[in-house]
Amino acid sequence: MKDLTTGDPKKVLMMFSFPLMGSIMFQQLYNIADSLVAGKFIGENALAAVGNAYEVTLIFLAFAFGCNVGSSVVLAQLFGAKRYRDLKTAVYTTFIASGILCGILMIVGFVFSPALLRLINTPDDIFADTMTYLYIYTAGLVFLFFYNISTGIFSALGDSKTPFYFLAASSTANIAMDIWFVTGFNMGVSGVAWATFICQGISCIAAFSLIIKKIINIKCEGKPALFSFEIFKKITRIAVPSIFQQSFVSVGNIIIQGIVNGFGTTCMAGYAAAVKVNNFAITSLTTLGTAMSNYTAQNLGADKQDRVTKGFKSGIAMVVTAAAAFSIIFILLREPLIGLFMTEESQEALSIGKTFLLIVSPFFFLVSIKFIADGVLRGAAAMSWFMTATFVDLAARVILAFLFSIEFDSTGIWLAWPVGWTISCLMSLSFYLVGVWKPKPSRVK
Repeated sequence: MKDLTTGDPKKVLMMFSFPLMGSIMFQQLYNIADSLVAGKFIGENALAAVGNAYEVTLIFLAFAFGCNVGSSVVLAQLFGAKRYRDLKTAVYTTFIASGILCGILMIVGFVFSPALLRLINTPDDIFADTMTYLYIYTAGLVFLFFYNISTGIFSALGDSKTPFYFLAASSTANIAMDIWFVTGFNMGVSGVAWATFICQGISCIAAFSLIIKKIINIKCEGKPALFSFEIFKKITRIAVPSIFQQSFVSVGNIIIQGIVNGFGTTCMAGYAAAVKVNNFAITSLTTLGTAMSNYTAQNLGADKQDRVTKGFKSGIAMVVTAAAAFSIIFILLREPLIGLFMTEESQEALSIGKTFLLIVSPFFFLVSIKFIADGVLRGAAAMSWFMTATFVDLAARVILAFLFSIEFDSTGIWLAWPVGWTISCLMSLSFYLVGVWKPKPSRVK
């Protein structure tokens, strides 16, 4: 466990962030491996099917991420305040509440996925493969939930290295199993789905077991309760807005996927490849915002507001540097990166994917600044301000994607990204600068 309330803010944030970024990069390899193997070893239709299903799975991920954020912020505040008995109760409360929510979502996923796929105009030639992937993914939601919550708890306690080790091992194994199931057993799209199910299940069980052991070993006075409605309300106050925010993002992405679907399977395949490459960078940059959230929460819990300001400046420097690196790599290597997902027959899809990266990747620096500002807002539980900037971003992208696609075809969809990011970056940065994150007693204690 790592106390983020002492030491040089720049060094502390850097040492905490890097393993966290490494973890999320390996986690992204799960979805990238599925699409890569599907496109390379099965075909363009399989790539389109996995990409189409991916946008739906983001709804489930939104709930898991919301639980992660809600628990990690509250736990980090309790850890920073050294309230260890309440910390233990918060962990138990999170697992119980999240388990119930996960069960409900699994039922919803099995029942409503076919209707949702029809709603976004999924072509008939990939409908069956998309449904196969979604059903297997839904069956593994319990692993997705408990793994994300476990990593959130590790991060709240200042431990960003343990999740990195788990993900490095499991994502590497997932790539090998993807190829084995598809080429060795000829399982098609179901093979990549089952490979992810198995690997994520193993990493979830290992992470959950270790976090429970770690929590049990923390010394505290008195016996912690297994469930606390007071702590549950605190977690919910942060988790629910995060879930709504992430769900709104997911719904927006599904609407955009529906617009993309209208241009046919080839466009879907190009978009599926490009968005996976794009999300690798975006999710990696998001992790620095998550690190900023835990850093902010611990320091506000310890009543060290000045360290948050210093950490924010260091976070901006780190995230802009990382964004610049991603932008340069994606612009210069856009053809081989998209080509990883394609066969030689997929030249039109390759061209579409290259165009996406060329338009979007130069603007990574804008969204990266937003992530750090959002990290402070989230860590301070200033959720309404955080949600406002995100909603405006998504609304702008969805509306502009529709309008621009009428004039510029599929290229118009990609042009909506930079505009949405510019607006939301300015809003999040403004919210930070005017000090809406500065704590009130009811927000922190």
